[in-house]
Amino acid sequence: MDALEHLLSGFGVALQPTNLLVGAIGAFIGTIVGMLPGLGPINGVAILMPLAYALKLPPETALILLAAVYIGCEYGGRISSILLNVPGDAGAIMTAIDGYPMAQKGMGGVALSISAWSSFVGSMVATIGFVLFAPLLARWALAFGPAEYFALMCFAFACITGLMGDKPMKAALAAIIGLSLSTIGLDSNSGVYRFTGDSVHLSDGIQFVVVVIGLFSISEMLLMLESHHTSAGMIRVTGRGLFNLGEMMATWWGTLRSSVLGFVIGVLPGAGATIASAIAYATEKRLSDRDGTFGKGDIRGVAAPEAANNASATGSFVPMLTLGVPGSGTTAVMVGALTLYNITPGPALFTQQPALVWGLIASLFIANVILLFINIPMVGVFTRILAVPNWALVPGILAISAVGVYAVHATTFDLMLMATLGIFGYLLRKQGIPMAPLILGFVLGDLMEQNLRRALSITNGELGILWESPISMGLWIAAGAMILVPPLVRAWLRSRGR
Repeated sequence: MDALEHLLSGFGVALQPTNLLVGAIGAFIGTIVGMLPGLGPINGVAILMPLAYALKLPPETALILLAAVYIGCEYGGRISSILLNVPGDAGAIMTAIDGYPMAQKGMGGVALSISAWSSFVGSMVATIGFVLFAPLLARWALAFGPAEYFALMCFAFACITGLMGDKPMKAALAAIIGLSLSTIGLDSNSGVYRFTGDSVHLSDGIQFVVVVIGLFSISEMLLMLESHHTSAGMIRVTGRGLFNLGEMMATWWGTLRSSVLGFVIGVLPGAGATIASAIAYATEKRLSDRDGTFGKGDIRGVAAPEAANNASATGSFVPMLTLGVPGSGTTAVMVGALTLYNITPGPALFTQQPALVWGLIASLFIANVILLFINIPMVGVFTRILAVPNWALVPGILAISAVGVYAVHATTFDLMLMATLGIFGYLLRKQGIPMAPLILGFVLGDLMEQNLRRALSITNGELGILWESPISMGLWIAAGAMILVPPLVRAWLRSRGR
């Protein structure tokens, strides 16, 4: 009852004209930033944070603005992922697996609209969970130490190898390549430069923007040029731009499952939307892919990661507000915004700053409704991207990609590295090696290494810490099941002649 009373008071804050206007502006800006490849929510929030402070916005208004940008970026990241096979950020990688094939079939509008709906459901489920279970889940998240996080990473990679179904070895190879790329640069523990080839440009590693644009955008452009199409015939645009009731019902239970899963993973500090979307996609594939349609344009493969992605983003606010521990890179930036106002997030925040906390929670409900009404009508505008002829589309995408990469360090080295990775990605894709596990391996590699080192430093190198807790053991068992059960089931079905 107390939570409901607090929430009602929060709506009183969020519905103030200034906060409502700021939330709507943030949602729109977030959608635009999210659809630009390589930018993502961290950059969007980081860009607007000093602006919000310079405008002397009250802390609750500033936090509502940044939260709306964050959620909007999670919505917008799917647009380039579905239409161009270029994920807007790491959390949208899974969406491209089935979203882009749907666009190739002329169902880009359907994919965009169902992803918007699933994002809405995921965020709303997570926000309700935030209201009901935030204190309980925050205490549960404290049980995760470095050993548990390492086991969680291994479970995520076990899920990745299962994404390809009949090609688990190629998926595993892609993940290993991604892990290898993540080791390049300065070792934060020892200060040693690793695999840099004495190049100062690689001293801080390969940037995510360079990798994702090179492996996705450039390789996709090379494949388009190879197809010898000079018109938009490669991807057809059909008249239907919205999903129908049957498609919504087909994805409904998967969307709810993924929403709950994404929220729980989002509560874990540092886990993030990347892991949530990967595990949700793998889970839905195991439960629903009876006809082998996942990866070929199955609408359920779009809905599941999108719901988990947005639920995880909302869930990441739980440890930030209740423990003072950022749940994601973006909420880490938002913690910085709070410190500008001399506000320390943590358990006391709910009693010391109730208007800020509950105003933020209420604004998440409102921002999701605004984003749904922004994104559904704009589906037709987004799909018009596909009507641009390839002779104009390819140079335009390459130009935008080059600008985005050059903006990271303002060096031509990054441009050459982008081109090299693009050619490498093109060769891998020609051999049937998927890009999604590679990118996920790159994104999760550093987090996996850091948690392994922390765990082993606690016991002076004793490996037993990695599986001695019940949580770790459960995750290791689940990872083993993800790897061993599918081939055993396929072997059993072959033996039965199915």
